[in-house]
Amino acid sequence: MNLDYHLQIINLLAALLLLISFAMLAQRRISGLITLFAWQGAALAMSTAMVAWSTNQPHLYYSVAITLALKVIAMPWYFYRLVKRLNVNRVVEPMINIPTTMLIGIVLVIFSFNLALPIFEMSGTVMRSTLGIAMATVLLAFLMMITRTKAIPQVIGFLAMENGLFFAATSATYGMPLVVELGVALDVLVAVFVLGIFIFQIRETFDSLDLKHMEKLKER
Repeated sequence: MNLDYHLQIINLLAALLLLISFAMLAQRRISGLITLFAWQGAALAMSTAMVAWSTNQPHLYYSVAITLALKVIAMPWYFYRLVKRLNVNRVVEPMINIPTTMLIGIVLVIFSFNLALPIFEMSGTVMRSTLGIAMATVLLAFLMMITRTKAIPQVIGFLAMENGLFFAATSATYGMPLVVELGVALDVLVAVFVLGIFIFQIRETFDSLDLKHMEKLKER
C-alpha cells in the first residue's frame, strides 16, 4: 500500500478518536463510558500501528503493545470491577446539560484546529494534519472532567486526556523515546490504582461518589 492510502486510514482513525470523544461527552452511564474509553484506546493503538508501518518507526510497535495492554484490556477491566463492586452503574447527570456541553465541544474543536494551523504549516511529519484532532481530543477530555461530578468519570476523563497527548506526540514527533513511554505508562497505571483507592475511601466515608460531598470537609 502506498503512503497516501496509509494517510487516509490514519485520518479516518483520527476522526474516529474525535467522534469517540464526543460520544464520551454525551454518555451518562459509567459502564458505557468505560466501553468508549476502551474503543478510544483501540483506535489510538491502530493509528499508532499505521504510523509505525508507513514511516518505518519500529519503536512505535512497543507503544502499540503498551496501549493495548493498559488502555484496552487492563484499565477497562479494572474500572468494570470498580463499577460492579461499588454498584454505581446508574445514569449520571453532568453539571451542564448535554446539548450545551456538545456546543462547547464544537467550539473547542474549532479553537483546536485554529491553534494547530501554524504547527501544521511548519511540521514535516506525515501526520501533521491530525494535530488539530489531537488537541481537540485533549480539550474535550478536559471538558468531560470539569462537567462531571462523579469520581470514576473524572478519572476516565484524565486518561482520555492522556490519550490525546499521546496522539499529539505521535502526530508531531512520531512518538516519544521508549524509556519515556514506559515511564509514562507506569505513572498512569500507578495513578489509576491510587485513584481507585481514593474512590473506595470516598464511597466508605460519604456513601456516594459525588465529589461535591468533599466540600463537607471544609466544615470540619
